[in-house]
Amino acid sequence: MESLAEAAAPGHLHFLGLTGARTVDTPGLRAVDDALADAHQQRRFLCVLGDAGVGKTFAVHHAACTRFARSHLPLRLGARPTPADLRAHLHHALALHDALPGDALPAAPALTDALIRRALAARAYIVVVDEADRMSEACFEYLRFLYDDTPDGLCVVLIAGQRGEKALRAQQMLATRTAQRLTLRPLARVSVPNAAWALHPVWRIVAPDQLCFLDGHFAQGSLRRWALLTHHVKRALTATGRTRVDSDLLRQTLERIDTSRRP
Repeated sequence: MESLAEAAAPGHLHFLGLTGARTVDTPGLRAVDDALADAHQQRRFLCVLGDAGVGKTFAVHHAACTRFARSHLPLRLGARPTPADLRAHLHHALALHDALPGDALPAAPALTDALIRRALAARAYIVVVDEADRMSEACFEYLRFLYDDTPDGLCVVLIAGQRGEKALRAQQMLATRTAQRLTLRPLARVSVPNAAWALHPVWRIVAPDQLCFLDGHFAQGSLRRWALLTHHVKRALTATGRTRVDSDLLRQTLERIDTSRRP
């Protein structure tokens, strides 16, 4: 079986759709892969936590796409989702509109729920909810209803920022239905050079000390910030006609994108 880093991730998973980006085989990526496989086998909840930019969402969707492509149900909800939003997104993700004329939901929510429950019982799906701490109490109750009503349980991955951990822990129904709570950390400074070299070819000629400098002054171990920095470095190379990254280009790029450091 190919490694996680060798398994190509869909381009839209990379921040800004970064062209040429590759999967970085971090401890967090491997931990999510293992935890998701366990939660999927048990058909239980998995909570993935961590600060913004550490790669939570990428790791979950990458593992799901790589290992369980036919079972992956990503739900992209709005800022304050309701049970009706969950119902509508599940109806769409499960392609249940194919069973009815048109693309609209059935008039009765109970009929939509019956269709959703029947579909979820037919396969060991993985329902992924990003920014899950934004959900209302009623949304969690709706997920509990689906979990309890699915004969063998249901794997649901809840992704939340570090500040969202309190909101998830406040949900009593998760206490007995969660396989694991996993917290991802920023890249350790010692692993930054290898991570940058793996992320994108543009960094392969940049010395380790320069990469560590960039991380300390801008990225702070955040994979999202490394993707943002890579995006702007690529744009600078194109704009200047240069073919290699040098110290002057890196300095100019940092000055342009890191406005907090300007006098």
